Amino acid sequence: MKIRVLDIAYETMADGPGLRTSIYCAGCAHCCPGCHNPQSWDFKGGQEMSVQELLDIIKDDEFANVTFSGGDPLYQVEAFTELARRIKEETGKTIWCYTGFTYEEVLADERLSQILPYLDVLVEGPFIMELRTTELPFRGSSNQRIIQLK
Repeated sequence: MKIRVLDIAYETMADGPGLRTSIYCAGCAHCCPGCHNPQSWDFKGGQEMSVQELLDIIKDDEFANVTFSGGDPLYQVEAFTELARRIKEETGKTIWCYTGFTYEEVLADERLSQILPYLDVLVEGPFIMELRTTELPFRGSSNQRIIQLK
């Protein structure tokens, strides 16, 4: 199973608490005005990487937890679900996932909600420029919620 990846950030502290390995995927149809990462919108951007390749990278840093970002990982939900499942089974690391979908939209969609059992935190909702904030940690706009799943 393949994931289209734009970038991988090692030992970042910008995408959740503590050190994290952040997988930035390609592809997002939300196209939020003011998005800080519009280069991630292209579904053909980046490169394809296998779930195993990504898992090996994640395992290489025993101290960093994991963040899925993008783009929007839920546009590649089957592959990210497989990666999340393997991360949990093989490492026990915590997983944060950023998405432009709301939690309610994810819950209502059987295909999207398949990833929820493997996530620890969902940072959800579209970026809204008029609600932009630098005061709330790990969010771009005040409408976005941090949903603790575990």
